[in-house]
Amino acid sequence: MALTKITGKGIDDIDVSVAGELEVSSATSDATDKRAFFVTKHYTNSEEDAAGVILQSADGDNLVDIGGGQAAYNAATKIRFYTGANATTTTGSERMRITSGGNLLVGTTSTTPNPGVASQATGSIGIGNSNGGSGTSFIEFRRNATQIGSITQSGTTGVAFNASSDYRLKENVDYTWDATTRLKQLKPARFNFIADADRTVDGFLAHEVQGIVPEAITGTKDEVDEDGNPVMQGIDQSKLVPLLVKTILELEARIAALETA
Repeated sequence: MALTKITGKGIDDIDVSVAGELEVSSATSDATDKRAFFVTKHYTNSEEDAAGVILQSADGDNLVDIGGGQAAYNAATKIRFYTGANATTTTGSERMRITSGGNLLVGTTSTTPNPGVASQATGSIGIGNSNGGSGTSFIEFRRNATQIGSITQSGTTGVAFNASSDYRLKENVDYTWDATTRLKQLKPARFNFIADADRTVDGFLAHEVQGIVPEAITGTKDEVDEDGNPVMQGIDQSKLVPLLVKTILELEARIAALETA
């Protein structure tokens, strides 16, 4: 294939074909819509253009469309990304692709990655490892580059959701606090969410827990954003477990004291 080099600043109305396979063109439709195209000919009909890169400066947006999708072109059915192992590698390996169905696949070509990450257009995300053991990381959460939590493999059939808990991160450790009094302040309730009227669940109202186990709650009661829209509170019910365990231990001690009285 012959190569054509295009240089210059402010070049307009370009229309260059290379060996009938690659077309580079620039079109100005009006003062608010300018476009440039890098396309190739369709594999069965050389009169039609197939997907490429479309650069567009329109009113309010500067756009880069990769893979076509404009009415004038046959859109791509896959967009693939390759890298090589080093600067002299002549054959790259596929690292990522976007499928015709809108799935984003990283490190895999399958929606059931093994290993890799698959973000499907339906909204689901799959993360896979290959023959990992317990403790193999799926997701790591970091603050200032320091890990503060993770989701890891547990055995071969489960996962663990981990928060930082190493003793070396803690100080002022106290085992003598009163859990029963605080637990009795909690008000478990049954309710349905407004958006799910036919489903009754067990739980808590976030603001009623906030004063008792504040680390279990995010947000503030009746909070709104700058536009007046509600900012809803949330609860991490796992943060209630230490209070429950300590209360059981206190009750067990009371029972043992009564049995030996």
